[in-house]
Amino acid sequence: MRTLTILITTLLLTACSQNVSNTDVYGNFEAVETIVSAEMAGKIIELNITEGDVLKADNYVGMIDTILYPLQKNEIAANKTKLKANLANIDAQTKVLEQQKANMLNDLERISKMKESGAATQKQFDDITGAINVIDAQILASRSQKAALASEINVIESKEAIVNEQLKKCKIINPKAGTVIEKYSEQGEVTAPGKPIYKIADLDNIILRAYVSGAQLHEIKIGSVCKVLIDSGKKEYQEFAGRIIWIADKAEFTPKIIQTKEERVSMVYAIKIEVKNNGSLKIGMPGEALFLK
Repeated sequence: MRTLTILITTLLLTACSQNVSNTDVYGNFEAVETIVSAEMAGKIIELNITEGDVLKADNYVGMIDTILYPLQKNEIAANKTKLKANLANIDAQTKVLEQQKANMLNDLERISKMKESGAATQKQFDDITGAINVIDAQILASRSQKAALASEINVIESKEAIVNEQLKKCKIINPKAGTVIEKYSEQGEVTAPGKPIYKIADLDNIILRAYVSGAQLHEIKIGSVCKVLIDSGKKEYQEFAGRIIWIADKAEFTPKIIQTKEERVSMVYAIKIEVKNNGSLKIGMPGEALFLK
């Protein structure tokens, strides 16, 4: 039994040693980070997050002071009601004028027939024609007033839409699922558009950023799977499945923090390897990758 145990231990250590010797690239883990910033100026009256919170997309997390915007909405609503009342009055007046014109047209037709038979004078005919022209001018003026009021209502409604959008932007809504990794603002502080409130990152899928030499480029392509290793104790390693999701199209100088398995080369290509995180992987942690031939 003891002999079997020693044999298994030896095989495990040998496997670990082979993993180390076969390591193709070294790098550090990073995550896709998003800085959530304020969209409106004002005091933060509510902020319900702490570092380490796991948030879903579209979660409500806080509010920036909105006291001015409801007051503006009330003023806009009052003006809008007044303009619509004036518009209704103009419509009523226009209908009255149109009815008066219809009556005068009937009179004009009757006077025209009477004039032909000598029962009406030219003056009567001219008077009714002039009155119709006046009514036409009044109707035209009413329609112009209506168009002007309609334009004012459109302006008011645009202002109303702007205030509604400003109210919406006072809500702090989490844009994507992830974990809060840094918090920059606190409840009660005054913020401004563009000022960071917190940083969120997707830690479920983490990225190993590593570097390959030009000689290694032929071994990899986007979508290729590989093994990703991290330290687990002094001599053991924890293994993850990885997938190459990005390869730089230009070479760059080797970062000082990267050590290759051979001598350092002056020019390398950056790559990103996506790894499903079980909670063991942390931002900044070193990692290694083995390409599957």
